Amino acid sequence: MSLALHIRPASVTDAGVLAALAERTFVETFAAENRPEDLAIHVARSYGIEIQARELADPDVTYLIAEADGTPAGYALVRGGGAPSCVTGAAPVQIQRFYVDRPWLGTGVARALMVACEEEARRRGGRTLWLGVWERNARAIRFYEKAGFKDVGAQAFHVGADAQTDRVLARDLD
Repeated sequence: MSLALHIRPASVTDAGVLAALAERTFVETFAAENRPEDLAIHVARSYGIEIQARELADPDVTYLIAEADGTPAGYALVRGGGAPSCVTGAAPVQIQRFYVDRPWLGTGVARALMVACEEEARRRGGRTLWLGVWERNARAIRFYEKAGFKDVGAQAFHVGADAQTDRVLARDLD
């Protein structure tokens, strides 16, 4: 059976779909290894229709939605702007969020979504693509390494009151 996959830029009208998908995928990915109270704080600060609507209205932000057979299967948030000092490549663009919904893991959605992120970064004039990934998320790290990313440093990431370490990964787009 072939998968009908479509990746498109999100619009403000997608805020509700994105908020629900973002919250669900974050919780499913990280609930087992975080305190419930920290997870609740992070979710309240990061996801909700109003929050995603504000992000969607920001010209430095592009949300990409992957739809598989018409169902939201994953999303990415690509952002222009600064990068940590360990990212030394020219014209950096960040993948701030990258999630595939659990039923679609292993189906090719992630690879197609990554290609769309690369295209969006190039459209923005980017020559370096970078992201942060929790040092304990081995599955994601393996995926990013297969996509050509290299570990270039570390940065803090807070889930509620818990300060965690993200590995910073980067790759050239040239």
